[in-house]
Amino acid sequence: MDDGGRRHIGTAERRHRLALRQRLAGAARAGSPEEVAGSLVALHGTDPAAVHLAVGARLADAAKTVGETERALYEDGALVRMHGMRHTVFVFPTELTAVVHASTGRTVAARERARLLKNMAAAGAPDAAWLTEVEKSALAALARRGQATAAELARDEPRLKEQFVYAAGKSYEGVHTVSTQLLRVLGVEGKVVRGRPLGSWTSSQFRWAPAPEHPELDPAEAQAELLRRWLTACGPATEDDLRWWTGWRVTEVRRALTAIGAEAVSLDEGTGFVVSGDTGPVAGPAEPWAALLPALDPTAMGWQQRDWYLAPGLRPMLFDRSGNVGPTVWWNGRVVGGWAQRADGEIVWRLPAGEDIGGDAEAAIGTEAERLSSWVGTTRITPRFRTPLERELSA
Repeated sequence: MDDGGRRHIGTAERRHRLALRQRLAGAARAGSPEEVAGSLVALHGTDPAAVHLAVGARLADAAKTVGETERALYEDGALVRMHGMRHTVFVFPTELTAVVHASTGRTVAARERARLLKNMAAAGAPDAAWLTEVEKSALAALARRGQATAAELARDEPRLKEQFVYAAGKSYEGVHTVSTQLLRVLGVEGKVVRGRPLGSWTSSQFRWAPAPEHPELDPAEAQAELLRRWLTACGPATEDDLRWWTGWRVTEVRRALTAIGAEAVSLDEGTGFVVSGDTGPVAGPAEPWAALLPALDPTAMGWQQRDWYLAPGLRPMLFDRSGNVGPTVWWNGRVVGGWAQRADGEIVWRLPAGEDIGGDAEAAIGTEAERLSSWVGTTRITPRFRTPLERELSA
């Protein structure tokens, strides 16, 4: 207990919780992509390959990764890939569509539509009424097709091909197409989602699809539900962690914490929070564990304050300049190095100079590299956001 009577949850226990709740320890691995997404709340979906890699790292049978993830995303519709927290693309259970949209999407959506209309007006492009007509026509065409690329929709609604000059006279001046900008806004508004890619599961080119039907929820209630789910998976977490992950204002975070009856605990970083009834001790996995997690993995990116699982000295080699994490090597709840795939398909990994984790740990990491290689096969993986160590290892 700390001086305020709150239970202290130290680094060791936080790593135990991470291993079990993030589905990383061997005995905690999941049976399906739906279980993985449900446990983690959301997987970063900006890089399509990262979704499959994050699932594969957590499946008991990694050989099923591609087929089962494709099924859940594009056949059963159990998972959806759409804009969410911090205006970022995520993959999460379809049942959370309404929660994510109401809790994080509406405010961003209003801002993005206003920005598009402002840019179009400054360029002398058609007005809001015209854009509304085009939007209705494009959504009707998408409903008829089921899934479609922007080019296919533009054949059905030629006005999507209209172009306008953005930031005329500025160093970043560019020509924008209405289809690109409008579909992006519709994605943030929860009207369209990312569909099946045009190529393999690593392709960044994709089709659009109508968003799943969902009710309009009260924003405060949706925020409480989203925070409850995330804190169940990632707690304890600080207020700064919660603000960073959600993108909310501090008043919204505090209101949601109160709504779910979150309990305060003591952390090395200060005050943290867990869901009600989650203050008790959590024992660690029965066996030590290793994992190779992809770029943008939700575990590596899950908290803003990361010293309890990521040594500050590793950050320059594992993150890009925008704060995106690259592929990471884990041992018993902490990041110990990074990995990459070479042009010939070999999975290679490296620990920083001077790091000695022991022979058993290195053998376990090697086993995970072989496990990853076994299901990736001949597919070549290049993270969308390249990091220094990944570039070096893959060369």
